Order: sequence, then structure tokens, then C-alpha cells
Amino acid sequence: MSKSLLIVESPTKAKTLGRYLGRDFIVKASVGHIKDLPKNKLGIDIEHDFRPDYGIIRGKKKLIKELNDAAAQADAIYLGPDPDREGEAIAWHIAEEIEAKGKPIYRVLFYELTQKAIREALAHPHALNKGLYDAQQTRRILDRLVGYLISPLLWEKVKRGLSAGRVQSVALRLICEREAEMRKFDPEEYWTIEAQLLPAPVATQIADAEGPAKGANRPFTAQLWRCKKKKCKASSGEEAHALTDALKPLSFVVGKVEQKTRRKYPYPPFITSTLQQEAARKLRFSAKQTMSVAQRLYEGMELGDEGAVGLITYMRTDSTRLSQDAVEAARSHISESWGQEYVPAKPVVYKSKAGSQDAHEAVRPTDVHRTPEKMARHLTREQLSLYTLIWKRFVASQMAPALVAQTTVDIAAGDFVLRATGSVIEFSGYMILYDESQDNGESGEKSEELLPALTEGQKLSLLEVIPKQHFTQPPPRFSEASLIKELEERGIGRPSTYAAILSTIVEREYVLLQKQRLYPTELGWLINGLLVASFPNIVDADFTAKMEKSLDEIERLEHPSQELLAQFYGPFEESLQSAQSGMLNLKTAGWPTDLLCPKCDLPLRIKWSRNGPFIACSGYPECSFTGDYERDEKGHIHLVTDHSTGETCEKCGRPMVLKRGRFGVFLACSGYPECKNTRSPTTGIPCPREGCTGELAERVSKKGRRFYGCNRYPDCTTLFWDRPVLKTCPACASPILLEKQSKRFGVKRVCPNPSCSYEEKDRSEDDSKVAEGKS
Repeated sequence: MSKSLLIVESPTKAKTLGRYLGRDFIVKASVGHIKDLPKNKLGIDIEHDFRPDYGIIRGKKKLIKELNDAAAQADAIYLGPDPDREGEAIAWHIAEEIEAKGKPIYRVLFYELTQKAIREALAHPHALNKGLYDAQQTRRILDRLVGYLISPLLWEKVKRGLSAGRVQSVALRLICEREAEMRKFDPEEYWTIEAQLLPAPVATQIADAEGPAKGANRPFTAQLWRCKKKKCKASSGEEAHALTDALKPLSFVVGKVEQKTRRKYPYPPFITSTLQQEAARKLRFSAKQTMSVAQRLYEGMELGDEGAVGLITYMRTDSTRLSQDAVEAARSHISESWGQEYVPAKPVVYKSKAGSQDAHEAVRPTDVHRTPEKMARHLTREQLSLYTLIWKRFVASQMAPALVAQTTVDIAAGDFVLRATGSVIEFSGYMILYDESQDNGESGEKSEELLPALTEGQKLSLLEVIPKQHFTQPPPRFSEASLIKELEERGIGRPSTYAAILSTIVEREYVLLQKQRLYPTELGWLINGLLVASFPNIVDADFTAKMEKSLDEIERLEHPSQELLAQFYGPFEESLQSAQSGMLNLKTAGWPTDLLCPKCDLPLRIKWSRNGPFIACSGYPECSFTGDYERDEKGHIHLVTDHSTGETCEKCGRPMVLKRGRFGVFLACSGYPECKNTRSPTTGIPCPREGCTGELAERVSKKGRRFYGCNRYPDCTTLFWDRPVLKTCPACASPILLEKQSKRFGVKRVCPNPSCSYEEKDRSEDDSKVAEGKS
């Protein structure tokens, strides 16, 4: 009986496919790429049309032999890595290494792992796509040229281990430029004037014997809008209080009442970028985490008796297109679950943005009847959260629009006009299931307080006039969601690259992610400054976007790849040669500042050592002044004076001062360089070892891992990898507990005594969640 060999890149995907295909197919996994550029050299032959030097990845020769053994048993070979540029490169390299011996090699594209989709893909295979492969290879070569030729410069000028990237450096620049905007921003004061008003009863408001009409006498708020037919502005407290005093004696009358109903339409189903943005806002997932979980949902989850089933379509896409079968299934489910009034008259069709490749469908569930409730017992918490988001967004995209009633009331008071607005959701439509979050985590649409029934000419009673002070706000720092949106709108990167861009700049410590916002670190700030000065094109957003368009043209076979590489490399080589001598060296010359040396009045410069940034006199070696510095909210640099600790050096008796180094704060003798004594600051928690008089101090291992050890080391070798808490164990009376953290269980405290199994949940974490919910 004839068999075919199907090779995919993932073992999970292979398992799912194997369940559907049975004995007719041998299904194998390449476990990612089998060939790549060398790690220890450039691997690009620039003199010969930028020819890449691909080699078998270490450890993959055995796997290639297994694939060839399987190919020997098959009549045909099908290559099924992911349907994108990266997947095409994997398929291309497998085709180069497989010993087909005249057997046909086909390319199959699995956009979803369901029985119908799998059979359809295998029934209509393709040839390998040269345009897609060339585009991936050209991107790889461009990235290799930038990374391997600029990074050594940064090692020489700053420190080893740094990297530059063709797209990551542009993302870093955007973050730094936003930070610069915030630092330059000067808030401006302005005031708003609100009036609390009460409608006077009118004849038309009197209802039957049961009493007045609903809401007739409810107070409401109106805001001062116009003064003498001009927009009313108050930029100081004096102006605001003058307007307040002018309003108090006036009569207030309803001038104009405008009511209208608007339709609020559902959002299109997810594409890669919008999925990453919404998962960041609603679930607080990083882009990398979102793509990792989505990959797992696509490749297949074990669903009991059903076996492994792909739950979502392919997650790297820029198209909002949906199949007819998927739309019809969604409409049927909506009718059954919420009623026919929630089903629009015609299926909703979304237009993909200009420039999208439209090769794949939008991200959606493979079967709408696999609701999140039914999948809950088969998925982890994060898998279920993301699946729920995808499922709801897809179903909502095919639901009827919401109807929002809006009322605008203009109120006359002498020469002033006040305005009150209110809205209420009359028909929830798709919002009964889903509404998109804004970047601050708030819902996209909320019902405002319903205004009372008002009629033109109706008199109003003034209850109170309230002036409120405000200040203009700077543009906010990027979140992961808003940075992805910015990159997408500027045409920088592609769906498959956003997660890698963000994770790289965070892992390289160029950017710090705090409270869901991206802050440039001092290292990131300085690296960006060096790159902007020496490689303005490489870190230019418009130039990078143009390169992305050229890569798309290569994919469509409209632009020769060698031509693009040559156009890029000529100016790049000139910038590279110029940077060899012209780029500032932070190890020696340093970054200029406006500060003067307190010892000799020469300019101070920022330098970089293995312990991080510090400030030093430009007159070195004649003047050896060095010190720490910090930036204020405007980015201005200030010298940091050594903080006295009240402790004395046990070696020379001088005061110990607090300093900051590579691994955080430490105590150092103020007599440096004559005395070089240092030690870690203690936590104030006594060492739990019986008879020891020391205290636990926070330290850092040679590999950079934090631990807590007794400050009487080596006399006492007590050591803990978890943070100690000064609390007695109620079970065994140990003087301390250890605080352990995990994603699954959160924070808990455990007894360090090996013979005691006591543990407790950290109640402060619950308290913070309660407080967050109340706020």
C-alpha cells in the first residue's frame, strides 16, 4: 500500500495531523529550521551577490537522516510548515536536504487544523513559492548585515553583549523619542466650569395619578461651553472664579434639545497585530506570550475522546477575510444563542487595510460551536483566556450593531451657553458579547447618565457652580499594545516580527516594562543616541517602512532581491566606515553633559563600565573625579552624592556609604581608593541559624542570580534563594518564612525548615486585588 510523507515543523502539529490522516501518511516534524547562517561569522558573501552560507544546524543531522529514511518508504513528499515566509524557508531547506530520488515534492498550506481543511490542503498542493522564500532570505540577510556589523561596534564603544537590529533599533528610537516628547512637555493649566441644574416642573411632565414622569426632577450636570458666541476658555483660577461668579445670579433656560440614535458597529475579527494589542490590554499578555499561546491553540489541543484538535486558524495574518462557511456557522450560532434580532440582515464583510497580503483568513475559532465554556476543562488558564478573546471577537464581528441614543442639550444663561450630553445604549447588539478595550484598559463604550426629560424653554434651577482645575497631559509612554499599533501604522515590521521586536529590546535591557508601559533605560537611551548619530537611515522609520514594501515586492516577484541588497549595502558600508572612527566611545571619551567637574571645572561626561553608567571628568587622567548621576523628570542630569549609612568600615574605621553598581546598591568605604572594602546592605532580618549573630543580606551570584545570605560569611554559610520575611512559623517556630512566587499560584510563604511543610498565601496580594476592583 502506497504511503506519503508529510513533514511539518512542530511535533504538536505533527501529532494533530497524524490523528486525522491515519495510515496513509507518515507524519514527521523538523522541529523548526534545519539550516541557518553560522553563529560565529557573518555568513554572507558580499562580493558574490550577497550569497548566504547556510549550514545544517548543530544536532539536526540525525533528524535529517530520519526524514530521509521516511522519504525512502514514501511515494510522494508533502512539506507542510506554517503558511508564511518563515515556514516557506523551512520547507525550502527541507526540500534541499531531502533525498527525494525523483519522487514528487509538494508544498501544502494548512490555515487551520480541522479534518475538512487538512483534506482540502492535501487535495490542492502547490509548488514551493520562490517569491516567498526570496523575501524571507532577503530579510534574513539584511538583518544579519545590520546585526553582525553594527553590534561589534557597540561592543567596542560601550560593552560586550549589546546588539543592534534593523527593526528593533527603530522601535527603540520610537520609545526614546516619545520619552523626549514627555520630557520637553510643559503642562498648561486650564479650567472647566460645571453647573448642577434641576429642571423645574412643566405641565407636559405631569403624569397620571401615580406622580411625575420618570426622571423629571433629577439634577444633572452641564458644562460651560460658549461666552458671547465664542468658545469659553479659562486658563487660570482667577478667570474661572470670575466666570463662576458671573453665572451664579443668572437664570437658566433650556435652549435647544437634540436627540439622535447612532449605530456602533462591531470590530473586525482579529489579525495578528490587533490580537496582540487586545491581549495586552485585556489580558496583560506580552506579544511574545500571546503568540506562544496562539501557536499552541493552532497546532492542536487534546480534547478528550476527540484527540488533538486545532482550535484556531493560523495566527500570523494581516487579513480580516472570513470563509463563507465560518460566517454562516457564526450567524446560526448567534440566532440560537441571542435571537434573530442580533443577526444582521446580510453577512458582515470587512475590508482589509491597504497593503495587506490577504493570504490567510483572520484569526478565528475553527469551530464556533466549541464555545469557551465547553473548552474550559481542556485548556490552561492562559489558553482559555486567549481562546475566549478570539472566539468572542469573531462571533461579535458577525452580530448586529449596537444602537446608542445620544442627547445634547444647550442651556442659555445670559451671554453664556452651557451644554449637557448624555447617552444610553438602547440595543446592545454585538456589545452583549464583546467590546474592545482602550489603551488604559477601559471599555470602549459606556452608557452615560441618562438626562432628565427636557423641553425647549423650560426653566432650570441652579444648585451649584463648580470650577475644576486641569492640566494638559503629555503624550503617554507606549504600552506594548500602542507600540505595535504605531509600528503597524508606520509600516514597520510584519505580523510575524512584532513579538520578537518587543521581547528583544526588553531582554537586551534597552527598555523597561513597568506598569504596562515601556521606559527607555539609560543604556537604551545612550545606544539610541549613538545609532541615530552614526546610522540615521538604519533607525529611520520611513526608510525601514520602505524596505518592508520592497520585501513585499520581492515576494510578488516584482523586485530582484540582489538589487535591493546592493542599494542598501552601499550607503550602509559608508556609514559603517564612518562610525568606526566617528562613533563616540563611552568607555573612553564618554557622552558630553552640561555639568562641570566639582574638582577642576572641566566638563563631565557619561561613561560606561562593566558596572554600568557613571559620570567622570573629561580631564582624566589629570583629574580622576567620578560619581553616580540620575536624571530628573525633564531628563536633566544631576550628580548623586554618596548617602551616609551610619555604619563604619571594619577595616579602616571610616564611614560606609551607599553606592550603586552593576547588581544594585552596595556599601563601600568612603576611603576609596585607599580602602576598597565593600559589603552588601543587610535586610534587617536576623540570621535564623541558631547561635549566629549575623543578618541576612541580599547578594548576587556570579551568574547574576539574587540570593540572601548571612553577612557573617564565611563563618556562617546560611543561604536562601527566596526572599526572607520576618514572620515566625506557627508550626515549628522558625523565625522567618520564605516568599515564593509562581505564575500559576501567585505569592505564597513557606517555612525554610526542611522538616516543616507549613505554607500560607500572601494575603497582601488578595488585598491589592480587592482594592483594584473597588477602584
